[in-house]
Amino acid sequence: MTPRHSALALLVAVLWGVNFVAIDLGLHPGGAEMPPLLFVAMRFTLVVVPCIFFIRKPDVGWKAIIGVGLLMSAGQFGLLYLAMALGMPAGLASLVLQAQVLLTVLLAAGLLGERPSRRQLAGVVLGVAGLAVVAVGRSLVAPVLPLMIVLAAALSWAAGNIVARKAKAASGLGLVVWSGAVVPLPLLGLSLLVDGPSAVAQELLDIQPVTLLSALYTAVFGSLVGYGIWNRLLGMYPSSAVVPVTLLVPVVGMSAAWLVLGEVPTPAEVAGGLLLLAGVATAVLRPWNRRRPDPRRDPQPVARRPGIQQALPRPQAQRRVEVRASGRAGDFAADLAADGAPPEDAGRLSLGEPARGAEPRAD
Repeated sequence: MTPRHSALALLVAVLWGVNFVAIDLGLHPGGAEMPPLLFVAMRFTLVVVPCIFFIRKPDVGWKAIIGVGLLMSAGQFGLLYLAMALGMPAGLASLVLQAQVLLTVLLAAGLLGERPSRRQLAGVVLGVAGLAVVAVGRSLVAPVLPLMIVLAAALSWAAGNIVARKAKAASGLGLVVWSGAVVPLPLLGLSLLVDGPSAVAQELLDIQPVTLLSALYTAVFGSLVGYGIWNRLLGMYPSSAVVPVTLLVPVVGMSAAWLVLGEVPTPAEVAGGLLLLAGVATAVLRPWNRRRPDPRRDPQPVARRPGIQQALPRPQAQRRVEVRASGRAGDFAADLAADGAPPEDAGRLSLGEPARGAEPRAD
């Protein structure tokens, strides 16, 4: 990537990392408690309105739009906000949510027949070990229930990735906005059932400025600006060049939570987090072949042995080897790591044809 586009990718990682701190501040304004499901409904109302009037419906069926909205948006963020309302630290939440990459690999293998490579399976094993260490460390200082809820949020995100993958929408941003329209009414209804109509009405009447600013940040900068930049980069470069930046999201999230909220992870959480990130990196990063073709040594394609067909030209042969090494599951995991995204919604804009279609242009 050019220096300018690299800076934009880093900006997205910062926006998505800070997003978790903004959520925490909005959920706990001045010591009060904002109902989490109502807060998610507010966020997606701001995402959808007025954008839905200017962005065309994506060229997918309504089942796909509803499925992505319920799993990737309502399920993921409803559970994430609930876990953070119950005491899940913002920095740790940004880390644990990265498990969606590993869960996506497993779901793709079971539901889409995408056979994972050995490298991806090794990444899953590392990631599961890291999550186990985080869970043990967390249980020593606080209830582990919020951690389990964040893992459920990651699973919901991964399932939404599968639906979006099968839909193959050409417009990632269109799918974000139109699937976001599924969120407000169901979560508002759940909030009315759980919190009660009087509590919901009172919260809306007495909404704190920090909560409103938080909702605006998560909707505008976390979703629309972040995804707008991300989708453009995926349309210009191979996903393997863009996706690794998402590994910086939990680093930014945990640093921002330490600076703003005073959150200090335990040694066990740090060790488990490093294992988890190592597993995610193993699953999404492709091996880099340092050997370059030497025109003096391989000037022309030659036959290796009598009776064996001539070798392909070197660039073609190298590309074939890379395709065989990565496989469909390797490309799939790299594309979906972007929710990685985000991070929060990162996976949404890396699913579909723009990301894959851009790769030949970048060669």
